[in-house]
Amino acid sequence: MINAGIDDRTAKAVRSTDKILPSLGIVLVTGGLILLGWFAYAWFKPAPAPYQYRLISEGDSKQYPKMDLASGWPDLKLSLYQVQAEGIDKPIAEFTTARQGDGSPVLIYWKNSTNEILYNFDRKPSELTMLAAAIKKHAPQGALILSWWDTSRQIKLLTGHDTLFTSHLNEPMMVPVPWLEQSKAIQAYEERFWGSDARQAERDQFKRFSQALAQPAAEGVKALRELVGSDRETYVIIHVTDLYKLGVMYSDKMGVAYQNFPMTGNMHGMINQMKVQVKENDFNTYTLQSISDNEIRAFFLSDEASSETLLARMLPFVEKKSPVDLDVAQLIYQQGGYWVYKLP
Repeated sequence: MINAGIDDRTAKAVRSTDKILPSLGIVLVTGGLILLGWFAYAWFKPAPAPYQYRLISEGDSKQYPKMDLASGWPDLKLSLYQVQAEGIDKPIAEFTTARQGDGSPVLIYWKNSTNEILYNFDRKPSELTMLAAAIKKHAPQGALILSWWDTSRQIKLLTGHDTLFTSHLNEPMMVPVPWLEQSKAIQAYEERFWGSDARQAERDQFKRFSQALAQPAAEGVKALRELVGSDRETYVIIHVTDLYKLGVMYSDKMGVAYQNFPMTGNMHGMINQMKVQVKENDFNTYTLQSISDNEIRAFFLSDEASSETLLARMLPFVEKKSPVDLDVAQLIYQQGGYWVYKLP
C-alpha cells in the first residue's frame, strides 16, 4: 500500500511536471522574443536628429519687414525659427518660412551662425521678392519654371507659376561631418517638419535636372529640353549657391569651394585676396555673391572642366566667357545671385 501510494504520488508529480515544463518553456521563449524585438527596435530605430527647430514667432508678412513681402504678398503666414543643436547654448542658425493657408511651409530665408556647412546658404530676401515680382509681371501663365527644388518651391508660392519640382527634396543634404552618421535621423526629421511627400518620379526628374547642369553647356540644355518633354515655353532659374550643391552631388564633374570675406570698402584689396586664394589652392576661377552690406562670398572652381559645365557657363566667372555670350540659352533677367534663361 505504501509502495503503491509512493508510486501514485510520483506519477502525479511527473504528470504535474509535464504541465509545468511546457508552460515554463513558453514563458522563456516569449521573453526571448520580446528581448529580441527590443534589440531589433533599438538597432533599427534612428536616433533623434542632433538639432531641433524651435518656433520663435508667427504672423503675417507685415510683421516681418525684413522679408520684403508685405506689399506684394499680404496674405502669407510667416514663421520664425531658431536651430538649436545638442550641447550648444546659442542657436546655430535661424530661418523664416512662409505658407499660403494650410499649405506646407516653404523656406524663404536662412541665416547660418556657424562656420560649418549647414543645410543652406544665406541669400538676400529682397532678391527673391524682386525676382518673383518680375516673373509675375513678364512670364506667361502657361510657362514652366525649371530651377533647384528650393527655388522652385519659393517661385511656386510667390508667383503661382508651374514649377517642375514642388516637394521638399532635401538634396543634397548639407550637414557638418560629425552629423553624417545621423543622416537617416536628419532626413526623417526634415521630412516630418516640411511635410515632404515627394514621389520617386519627382526625385528621378530632379536627378535628371541636376545631371544636366553638370554636363557641358550644349549637352545640358538638350537634356533639360528632353526633361520638359515638349515645346512648352520654359525658363531656367539658377542661383550662384547652386554651384556648391551641384559640387556636393557630382564632385567628379564639378569641384567647388567657397569662402566668406568681410566687405572692407577696399575693392582692390579684396580682389587681391581672391587672387591669393586662386594661386595658393590652384583654383581655376571664381565668382562672387553679395550676402549683405558687410559680407561677400566667393565660390571657386577647381579646374577648367568645372567651368565648362552648363551651370558654370550660366554664371559670371573671372576671365571666363560672360553669360551674355552663352549661345545655347537666352539670358533674359538677372537679379543679385539669380540668373534667368529662356530654354530654346
